[in-house]
Amino acid sequence: MSHCIHFGICGGCAVDDPRAIDKFSLLEGALSRAGFADAPIAPLVEVPAGTRRRVDLAATRKGVDIALGLHKARGADVVDMRECVLLRPEFLPLLPPLRELLRSLTAFRRAGSVAINWLDNGPDILLRLDAAFLQPDRRRIIEFAKAHGAPRISIATGTELPEPVVIVAPPVVSFGAVAVTPPPGGFLQASIAGEAAIIAAVLAGLPKLTVKARIVELFAGVGTLSFPLAAHARVEAYEGDEAAVNAADAGARAAGLGGRVTFTRRDLHRRPLQPADMAKASCVVLDPPFAGAAAQMRFIVASGVARVIYASCNPDALAADAGQLRKAGYSVLAATPIDQFPYSGNLESVVVFGKVK
Repeated sequence: MSHCIHFGICGGCAVDDPRAIDKFSLLEGALSRAGFADAPIAPLVEVPAGTRRRVDLAATRKGVDIALGLHKARGADVVDMRECVLLRPEFLPLLPPLRELLRSLTAFRRAGSVAINWLDNGPDILLRLDAAFLQPDRRRIIEFAKAHGAPRISIATGTELPEPVVIVAPPVVSFGAVAVTPPPGGFLQASIAGEAAIIAAVLAGLPKLTVKARIVELFAGVGTLSFPLAAHARVEAYEGDEAAVNAADAGARAAGLGGRVTFTRRDLHRRPLQPADMAKASCVVLDPPFAGAAAQMRFIVASGVARVIYASCNPDALAADAGQLRKAGYSVLAATPIDQFPYSGNLESVVVFGKVK
């Protein structure tokens, strides 16, 4: 019996056995391709199923029939989700009323998406549909939020920027003692347990720091790593998404960390941070998107910074980027594989690189 009634049809899971893919070997192979054949790698950290806190669901309408779920494997059709072993259990009871809401909206004609981040105080929902939202739509959305404990529901037509329709309560996600209101549909680590494992591996990889030590963080998002790092040194965080920068900065100011961590908007693919900006840092920490940090890596190498901590969600991109560090004389001090995507070939990892000056 399969782990899910949708397995083999839905494109969400690649395998039926969470141990079918050797995740440890994925990291080992990536580092080997980069030139680190004997890198010290910690045992795999396994994040349990049923803990995923974010999902981006596709939605289609055919007459009165609403399909809400993930796309089929190798297909454009939507598999109407009835169960999912990956998501937190709170998600599934929300789907039937969401289908009814979508059925009632004039803004939903044929296709759209529903992004849900389950925050500290409930589901933060972004409806991205294919027609203009009329006033009756807005009223129905407000009623849904109040009835189902959604702190915020935002809307967007096509590729427009999201607009909050209703904020029942400030939607917040906590990073330690710092509360942040993320942008609608904003990126978060897939699970709280996975996030905790990534943070622990990053902090364990820090060098000895003085009171005046400075950490440069790249691809900072809404501050997932920034705020834990700020407990150890001053942090200069850079991120390309304006909404994420504004959210992280507001959280820092509200927590009284304005002088401890700063957030700057910068597209690191088009305008990489320069060597002089990193040369005197005690450490550079980066958590790039799936494609990696190719444009930024050569400037990190040129800076000569003694410690680089790389959080990766793509072993192939990690292999390419780590290869530049290998050629510049860096070694792997520690590496941690983290499986927060069971039943898939995806792997999160944290690798600590050091260079003797």
